Amino acid sequence: MFENLTNRLNQVFDQLRRRGKLTEADVDLAMREVRLALLEADVHYSVVKDFVARVKARAIGAEVSKALNPGQQVIKIVHEELISTLGEASPLNLTGAKPRVVMMVGLQGSGKTTHTGKLARLLRSKGERVLLVAGDPYRPAAVKQLQQLGERLDVPVIADPAKKPPELAAYALEQAQKGGYTVMIVDTAGRSQLDEPLMEELRAIAKKVNPAETLLVVDSMIGQEALHVAEGFRDTVSITGLILTKMDGDSRGGAAISIRAVTGVPIKYLGTGEKLDAIETYDPSRLASRVLGMGDVIGLIEKAEAAFDAQTAQKQADKLMKGKFDLQDWLEQMRQLRKMGPLSQVLEMLPGQWGQAAKQVDPREVEKNFKQIEAIINSMTPAERANPDLLNANRRRRIAAGSGNEVQAVNRLMKQYRETQKLMKTLQKSGLKGLPRMFG
Repeated sequence: MFENLTNRLNQVFDQLRRRGKLTEADVDLAMREVRLALLEADVHYSVVKDFVARVKARAIGAEVSKALNPGQQVIKIVHEELISTLGEASPLNLTGAKPRVVMMVGLQGSGKTTHTGKLARLLRSKGERVLLVAGDPYRPAAVKQLQQLGERLDVPVIADPAKKPPELAAYALEQAQKGGYTVMIVDTAGRSQLDEPLMEELRAIAKKVNPAETLLVVDSMIGQEALHVAEGFRDTVSITGLILTKMDGDSRGGAAISIRAVTGVPIKYLGTGEKLDAIETYDPSRLASRVLGMGDVIGLIEKAEAAFDAQTAQKQADKLMKGKFDLQDWLEQMRQLRKMGPLSQVLEMLPGQWGQAAKQVDPREVEKNFKQIEAIINSMTPAERANPDLLNANRRRRIAAGSGNEVQAVNRLMKQYRETQKLMKTLQKSGLKGLPRMFG
């Protein structure tokens, strides 16, 4: 979502890096470009004004003039001030008597019910016993949607159309206490606009269950309107945190940068896709790095840990690094990588040239290539996968026919496999010294 902003800022940084010494005029010019880039990204004008003023004050001070590399020092200042603007990380409050109640609120269409499921999945993965409450009897199929999410997650859902939401929430709390649940998440009704009946119902639910957290789900693609929505809820309901959804979309990103500074309400989570695992705990330093094109290697590691079976992954990684992996190992590695999400999103989390390469990746082409590779390897016998040297011309013709491909596709796959083997052996011999260059 930050592609345009990242590109604009990196153009400014490239100019700064080329200068051995920075004058005040250089700083003024750079800050003018930064200001324009942020405004175009739909960052609130007051946030842009304060941000640029803070950066400029530091950039023309002693910490830059005495630096060995003034351009890099200015970039460091921009990074630090962006983190400051994004606010501190604010973990979900799961202290106090059990069950801790989390109330989900928001406008209709913001992704509230879906993110109720995502949060349930995330909390359950951390060892919590979660109960869901279908507190939206008004939207057609809202209750059914939550029940289907509960079935997929193996998380129980309490629903009763005969009960009004406040009474249903109170009943669910009793059941949660009896059942030994540690977290209860209440999905409430959304509206197309902020109206008093909605707010009164939310206040009544809160009075019945005394939530530890009241999370406002906001669609990041509505730009600065997200700020007005957050302010409207904050002024009438006790909002404790925000979930910004559709952060993988084509929004300009200004809401994510502005919303904490304007509303004072902390961001708790970011929704990054449609799948139930597409939710991230908000970390301002990591988000700032991604905005500035520095990647998010920590986030990438977390994705890998969630997708890979640790013991299997270690065995496969050992084979890979020794260059002794066969075609079945190679296929398994690609399958594990696929579990981490779209390859373009994974690459965006890498710094340097790999992060830039992500912008050139066509996810549809990647998926098409993977399916072709999978079909070809699946058409081989176990002996052929374990010993690719067996693949003579006759065998390759048979595999091509069995997988619905031309022989050239099989030859291409084998060439890629050999090149990967060669690369891994080279990296091992060099003591992995070649890796830093990949991130330059």
